[in-house]
Amino acid sequence: MCNVFRTFALVILLGISCSESQAQAAPNFLIILTDDQGYGDVSINGARDVQTPHIDRIGREGMVFTSMRANATVCSPSRAALMTGRYADRVGVPGLVRTAPANNWGYFKPGVPTLADELNRAGYYTGHIGKWNLGLESPNLPNERGFAFFHGFLGDMMDSYTTHLRQGNNYLRLNQETVEAEGHATDIFTDWAIDFLRQRATEKDRPFFLYLAYNAPHFPIEPPAEWLEKTKKRLPDADPARVANIALVEHLDFGIGRVLAALDDLGLARNTLIAFTSDNGGSLPHAASNLPWRDGKQSHYDGGLRVPFFIRWPEKIAPSSRSDYAGLSFDLFPTFLELAGITPSDPEELDAISLVPILNGGEIETPRQLYFVRREGGRRYGGKSYEALIRGDWKLLQNDPYSPLELYNLKNDPGETKDLARKAPKVFNEMSDLLSRHIQRGGSVPWEKSASTPKKTP
Repeated sequence: MCNVFRTFALVILLGISCSESQAQAAPNFLIILTDDQGYGDVSINGARDVQTPHIDRIGREGMVFTSMRANATVCSPSRAALMTGRYADRVGVPGLVRTAPANNWGYFKPGVPTLADELNRAGYYTGHIGKWNLGLESPNLPNERGFAFFHGFLGDMMDSYTTHLRQGNNYLRLNQETVEAEGHATDIFTDWAIDFLRQRATEKDRPFFLYLAYNAPHFPIEPPAEWLEKTKKRLPDADPARVANIALVEHLDFGIGRVLAALDDLGLARNTLIAFTSDNGGSLPHAASNLPWRDGKQSHYDGGLRVPFFIRWPEKIAPSSRSDYAGLSFDLFPTFLELAGITPSDPEELDAISLVPILNGGEIETPRQLYFVRREGGRRYGGKSYEALIRGDWKLLQNDPYSPLELYNLKNDPGETKDLARKAPKVFNEMSDLLSRHIQRGGSVPWEKSASTPKKTP
């Protein structure tokens, strides 16, 4: 009888015979996650001033998703959801995991299976290169959350792309060993990713999962000098802040091109599924572009949530295909598991939905709600959370905890310009009730370490 441990999903997806499936290797998986890259900062999405040929290549040679959103409008919650297939507050990360305890708003819940944990069960070698941002200490280091190999940065951001420190701390690690590196962080992470791929090319009988998370183009906006000068010459009349952001994005794109070239040169491209996306919308104060959507990072308007999202899998996904399915980044979690031929450890706990039917040329008919949350400190937020919910054509949102809820019909008003909270009270009340239920579910999970550890009684 055919052993379908690793190939069952491919048999179902492709309709191949049992004998043919034995010859099919399990697909490798590569997630390329950028940081604060706006929907309008990818040329395949219509940008006219930025040039991203290598990112565009992923979309041209695969499927462009035009209506996908990140799971959150800031870093840590989006990454926590991506790694678990659950909404961020349900795994203890409604806000940013930061160096300073007084400004920390998340604690990645121990014991929740990560995407790396799950793929380990399917025999994958799992690696993470780049930004982690889900914990600075045990038990939430990458090697403790499923990754066999980690070469990257634990923190939320770098104070400089060339010093690699965060508030004076060195968070660069090779597995759990503190390391130092020279050069621009984008180049460093690219080099480390290529080193990883070279090693995997020597063991092609074992599939791999690589999570490559760049910290570009997150501020500080520090492109290499030669890239800045080249962009200035091409765009002499553009705003200097915009020029710097474009240069950082285009340098990032060049690094991604190097990774794609390595896959080609090592003979790994044909059986590697690549998913490219950003963790949230671009930062408008740092001259990112989220066009045509309203607002940007930190905002629950679509400029803060809509992200570039492309999947390439040669010979499995038709080139230049498109989908307008409105899903979330964490849908990659069950997608990868299905293609790897395994079921989730806790299927009833998942909030994500597999994209395999779409990759196979079909559709997903299941109605769903899209929930977003962010908790933050400071005077604007006061340590409280603010949320958003999408159901069908309707979107209910706040952009800080103290403002009234707003309601928009995205079909009629994709720019989110006409608040219908008072004009559609029935929908408003229904959506408010649904949102409350999501908040209750997330509220059962502590987001501070001290709250999750029972205190000893005297």
